[in-house]
Amino acid sequence: MAKNGARKNTTLEERINIVEECINTGCNYASTANKYGCSYGQVYAWVRKYKDKGIEGLYDRRGKNKAISQLSDIEKLKAENRLLKAQTQQQQMEIDFLKKLDEIERR
Repeated sequence: MAKNGARKNTTLEERINIVEECINTGCNYASTANKYGCSYGQVYAWVRKYKDKGIEGLYDRRGKNKAISQLSDIEKLKAENRLLKAQTQQQQMEIDFLKKLDEIERR
């Protein structure tokens, strides 16, 4: 594991190399993790993702939303509902601000 339990940031190429070496050594996760300075669990997860999805499974997708084409009808409606609520809230804030501004100007 990385020093002081800190996470090791890896690139896609590094993850591919780690997975390939782990598979070539008979899935010895512990020795591969020690060699590359990452955790056993992370190596295990990368190998599992690689076996399930190939190289596509090793891409870092954290923080990425689904493409609109991948959303179900319910998910699309929920997203539209959140957008409309945010717009309504923004409009109400603007109305309240203008009312307050008008009140201050009248003094």
